[in-house]
Amino acid sequence: MSAAVPAPEPPTLRIEGLKVSYGVDGAAIAAVRDVSLEVSAGECLGVVGESGSGKSQLFLAALGLLASNARIAGSVRFDGTELLGLTAAALNRIRGSKLSMVFQDPMTSLTPHVRIGVQLAEVRVHHAAATWSEAERSALDMLERVHVPDAERRMRAYPHELSGGMRQRVMIAMSLMCEPRLVIADEPTSALDVTVQAQILALLRDMRAQFGTSIVLISHDLGVVAGIAERIVVMYAGRVVESAPMRELLRAPRHPYTALLTQCAPSLHQPRRDRMPCLKGQPPNPSEPEIGCAFAPRCPRVSDRCREQRPPLARIDELCQVACHHPLP
Repeated sequence: MSAAVPAPEPPTLRIEGLKVSYGVDGAAIAAVRDVSLEVSAGECLGVVGESGSGKSQLFLAALGLLASNARIAGSVRFDGTELLGLTAAALNRIRGSKLSMVFQDPMTSLTPHVRIGVQLAEVRVHHAAATWSEAERSALDMLERVHVPDAERRMRAYPHELSGGMRQRVMIAMSLMCEPRLVIADEPTSALDVTVQAQILALLRDMRAQFGTSIVLISHDLGVVAGIAERIVVMYAGRVVESAPMRELLRAPRHPYTALLTQCAPSLHQPRRDRMPCLKGQPPNPSEPEIGCAFAPRCPRVSDRCREQRPPLARIDELCQVACHHPLP
C-alpha cells in the first residue's frame, strides 16, 4: 500500500484579480489591472517592470497602504486571511508582525529624532508584547544578525548619523524584529552604490536562510532580482505580462518586453556609455482606455491583432505564463 502524498502547503500570499485605480478630477487612473499571483512559503519572488508598471501599487494595496482616493477590487489572502476589507486595527496586528515591508528610502521611513535602538525595540514591544528590556536585547541581537558593525553604539545613533547602506540594514532588521512570514522589499537597493547593493542582496539571502522568510523583491532592474529570486513576474502598464522561473526567464524570455529588459540590464563589464536604456517610447497613459496590447506601440513584433485585441495571460507550459499574441520561441 503506497504512502499518502502530503497535500501541498498553501501559498503564504495569494492575490487574485486585484485592480487598483485612482479617482482624479472625475477620471479613473488605472494603476493595477486584474493581477493574480502567489508567493509560496520560503520563496523569493522577483517583481520587475519600469516605473509606473504597477508593481509597488500592487503590494501597497495588499498591505492597505494606498492613498484615500484609491479604489480596490479583488482578493488578497495572507496565510488564508482576506486582507482587503480588514479594519485598520486588524491590519496593524498583521503588518510588522507576520507581514512587513522594506521601502526604497529608509531615511523617510525612519523617525529622524528617535534613536535607532528605540525604533527597533518599539516594534517588539508593540507587536510581541515584550518588555522594554527584552525588546532592547532583541534589537541589539537583530542589528548584529544583519551585520551592523559596532551594533551597541549604533543603537544610540540617530538615522542621519548612519550611511545609506547602514540605514537600509536597520530597516531590514526592523522588518525582522518579529520574524515575519513574508517581507516585501520595494527597490531596497536602488539608491545605493554597486558594492552596497551586493551587500544588501546578500543580506536578504541570509535573512531567508536564517528565518525561512518568504521575500518579494520589487525592482526596475532585472539584474538585481536575478541574483536572489527563484521566480520572476514581469509587469507592464498594470498587468503581468510574463511569469517564469528565474533561470528559464533569463535563458529564453517569451514576451518581447521581457527580452528587451534582459538586454537593458546593466553590466559591470561594459563601458557606461554602452549601458543606456534601450527601451524606446513611453508606457501608455493610465487614464486612457485600454485597447489591444499595451506594449504594441513599442513592440518589434507588433501586428494588427496586437493593436486590436489584448492578449490574455496564458500558460505556455507547466511553469511559465505569457501575455502575448506572438511570443518569442
